[in-house]
Amino acid sequence: MNRYEFISTNPNDTFEFSNRLAKHLCPGDVIALEGDLGAGKTTFTKGLAHGLEIKRNVNSPTFTIIKEYQGRLPLYHMDVYRVEDSFEDLGFDEYFEGDGVTVVEWAHLIEGQLPSELLTIYIYLGENGSRQFVLEPKGKRYEELCKEIIL
Repeated sequence: MNRYEFISTNPNDTFEFSNRLAKHLCPGDVIALEGDLGAGKTTFTKGLAHGLEIKRNVNSPTFTIIKEYQGRLPLYHMDVYRVEDSFEDLGFDEYFEGDGVTVVEWAHLIEGQLPSELLTIYIYLGENGSRQFVLEPKGKRYEELCKEIIL
């Protein structure tokens, strides 16, 4: 499996990177986000929403698990940090197979429910507020997507 990297030196870089990614997304695409608290998962998702032409303010769904936004494509923003049982049937597959784009924060907590093909993005804190984004595509669609957006 190939890995792709992007370095963000500030929140605007993160926003622009995910905004660019959004322009290439299709219905049914799934992005798994992994990173410590404060790593930039919500900033990333805000840029994605902007690229999907979503007008509403995007914030973390920490206490609601899933927030839905309408734009060029629907965005299903999940934060599964508080899901108590990784095999609890919360209907995630309906989102993964739906007509929108799904972003899952803390995706490793529901690994058994994730589709076999997806894009996992790890966000690591760097020096002076920088972030390292490591993209791991699973499946040909996501491999091509990474080649398209990593310049």
